[in-house]
Amino acid sequence: MEFLFLLATIGLILGLKFMGDPVRAVLGNAVAAISVVVALIGVAITSYEPAAGAGTFNILLLAGLLAAGTIIGRLLAVRVPMTGMPQLVAMLNGFGGLAAVIIALIEGLAHPIGDDMRTTGGLLLLSAVFGGVAFTGSLVAHSKLEGKKLPKARRGHIVAARALLWAMVALFALYMLAPVPVIPFTTVLLLMAVISLVFGALFTLPIGGADMPVLICFLVALHGLVALLAGMFFQDTVMLIGGVLVGATGILLTLQMSKAMNRTLRSVLAGVIKRDTGGSEREQDIRPISAAETASLLAFSRQVAIIPGYGMAVSQAQGTCQEMQTALERMGATVHYIIHPVAGRMPGHMNVLLAEANVAYESILSMEDVNDVMGRYDAVLVIGANDVVNPAAETDADSSIYGMPIIRAYAAKQVVVLKRGMATGYSGEMNLLFDRANCRLLFGDARSSLRTIIDELKRI
Repeated sequence: MEFLFLLATIGLILGLKFMGDPVRAVLGNAVAAISVVVALIGVAITSYEPAAGAGTFNILLLAGLLAAGTIIGRLLAVRVPMTGMPQLVAMLNGFGGLAAVIIALIEGLAHPIGDDMRTTGGLLLLSAVFGGVAFTGSLVAHSKLEGKKLPKARRGHIVAARALLWAMVALFALYMLAPVPVIPFTTVLLLMAVISLVFGALFTLPIGGADMPVLICFLVALHGLVALLAGMFFQDTVMLIGGVLVGATGILLTLQMSKAMNRTLRSVLAGVIKRDTGGSEREQDIRPISAAETASLLAFSRQVAIIPGYGMAVSQAQGTCQEMQTALERMGATVHYIIHPVAGRMPGHMNVLLAEANVAYESILSMEDVNDVMGRYDAVLVIGANDVVNPAAETDADSSIYGMPIIRAYAAKQVVVLKRGMATGYSGEMNLLFDRANCRLLFGDARSSLRTIIDELKRI
């Protein structure tokens, strides 16, 4: 059995490594999935003890649950569009957290934790806390991503969240450090579970829309920590290593996304990420442009940049965008895609969309690669992106996105923004790019607009 666990562990590590390469990402997913199946087979075999009540029924129950989960997962994978993937990730994180809370409560209430088992009790408490925060935090994140109406975040929510955080710290310290138990372990466990569930919702509620990628990464890190604690409690090597890998990945992503948003990890953990201000209500000087005019501009451009955003995902325009890229390259233009680290609703959202449309990885550039040379681009097409190109992040100290690094599209010779209407981005802030003299707006569905541009390019 140890050999099976070793194979599963190596497979998980290789799967994550392959996922870091766009060419081998699909293979990485398959390797990781197979490794998990191998690990579960090993667990089923080692847990088969009819004399202890873990007989054939348990194996059949496990197989049935795995089959049900596989069917549900397959349906979700097929039916959930790319625009809904961030919500799905948030929900999966939430279910993982809920499972951790349930397991902690079952183990803590069904099996007495003696005074000489404080390390074991501490693991259960931490599992319940991280799981509870991950569950309710993910539910709130899911609702925000879905655009559902939630109570308006106020200063009182942050104060209450901090009070609950310190209450959990105090309870945990009291249990672990008191010479003689002051409160029964089961009472402490129940209190910690309830407080963590409330804290998760209050902690997530004030976080503004522009900071959702940071929150998603943080919830992934919590999910990994829960798996790590479960692995330590059950002495399961595969679960332990899986938790370490997922937790470390989540923490690294959180740090990376925080840097991309010009936030600090401390502010994320304290739940004091900048909140939305709702933007400005002043009128803007908007200069519209037609698809035919856009095609003419692109036809005479040698250097073209495309900045994709969530609007491209909504309209499923990535394939049409790739067609336009091919048409422009045949006309002698060089086309680059510029990706902001937090474009979309989760890390890598735009990269996955472009990979789905078979866009060459060499054509995709990061924000840092081009910001200092944006002036070389004759034309920049902003497709559905808003906050990540908003100059308010550099010029308006009152903006909720102030200080966030942006793609300096405004520095290009000409900018065309494809938008359905004048709605603000996810942060709620007015985009000051639209006021720039070199910026024009092409209104309409992104895919339809791009299709018209392609047709016009063929006529030129």
